[in-house]
Amino acid sequence: MATRKQTQAAKRNVKKAQKAAAAHKTIAHLPADTKSALGKQGAAVAQRKRTGGASPKTRAELYEIARKRAPWQVEMGRDELARKLGEN
Repeated sequence: MATRKQTQAAKRNVKKAQKAAAAHKTIAHLPADTKSALGKQGAAVAQRKRTGGASPKTRAELYEIARKRAPWQVEMGRDELARKLGEN
């Protein structure tokens, strides 16, 4: 059976490991093509926000429209959902 001191040390080590693992989940540690794709996607969102307009800009807004039009569940990305709904 572990002593109280050993148990506390183990808990500290687990917390340190969890914190370190969370720190590694950053964009800097992703592959270059993924970073590039995320950058392009972010730029497209920023462009849509700057230009304004009547068309929905986010996946959440498109999802709400899809739920109202059809009772099926939508598990698509923003671009695919916009194409299906004709909201480019």
